[in-house]
Amino acid sequence: MILITGATGFIGRTLVRQLSSIGYPLRTLIRPSPRTPRLPKGVPVEVAVVSLADVRGLRAALRDVDTVIHLASAENQGSRGDLLKADIQGTENLVGAASDAGVDRILYLSHIGAAPSSAYPAFRAKGIAEEHIRNGKVPYTVLRTSMVYGAEDHFTNNLARIIRTSIGVFPITNGRRTVVQPLWVEDLVTCMVWSLENNDTLNKVYELGGTEFFTLQQIVEIIMDVTHRRRLLVPLSPLTLRGLTVFLEGVIPNFPISSFWLDYFAVNRTCAIDSLPRIFGLMPARFSYRLDYLIRRPWYQQAWSMITERISSLRSR
Repeated sequence: MILITGATGFIGRTLVRQLSSIGYPLRTLIRPSPRTPRLPKGVPVEVAVVSLADVRGLRAALRDVDTVIHLASAENQGSRGDLLKADIQGTENLVGAASDAGVDRILYLSHIGAAPSSAYPAFRAKGIAEEHIRNGKVPYTVLRTSMVYGAEDHFTNNLARIIRTSIGVFPITNGRRTVVQPLWVEDLVTCMVWSLENNDTLNKVYELGGTEFFTLQQIVEIIMDVTHRRRLLVPLSPLTLRGLTVFLEGVIPNFPISSFWLDYFAVNRTCAIDSLPRIFGLMPARFSYRLDYLIRRPWYQQAWSMITERISSLRSR
């Protein structure tokens, strides 16, 4: 039995689908919320409605669990997120409950650049969470990633959304100085599944990234090419762009860019270019080859797809 936290997120949904297709029994940890959880449709999973702050509830959710995959984080909530409560204290509670429940392994998804002393909140929270895991009694595997992208991500989709809605210009910063190695979500999930099936990964930390290095400016230019929308790139100082982002987060509901998101491009997030082939025997997908999901179909094609999906679901009943 595998317990997954953060299963309703972008990476979690992909992971749940792949683990289910292999045949693993799954249990997802869902925090209490009035909204229906966005679990993948048609995938058999158990659901435990428990907050990471509820230690007693965590112990109950971990009954008969062999492996914990910890993906939950408050980063995507932007200024509304509480990294201390969700990422740091939540991880500490989970590690303690997993130890009490006799869990065999914790697989934790972190960031390249994570460190308790980092000046950036997201990286600092991940670094402290890693310390809780390494200092715990449960064997662990930590996967640190560069920027992860895919059809449901908050990275390329939000950039494409801003490019589409912007009028003529697109603000950018640090694009000429810092680089990342975009990693396709399916490649990441494959590495996670491989890690679960290989005991050689116990009590180790791996850094994962694609085989290409890109600045933020290059990524924006690639997305503009894919979506066939050109904008004039306007450079802003990091301080100016951060201040603008914090202001817009406060006045625009569901603003697609957060101050945490800007941290991802504040420092280089790179690793050995052969990390996936060397460690996992996997050649990562090229960034520009996996961005078809950003191309918006005409409204009539979208409507036809919705109709055919509806008819298929009615027939299956």
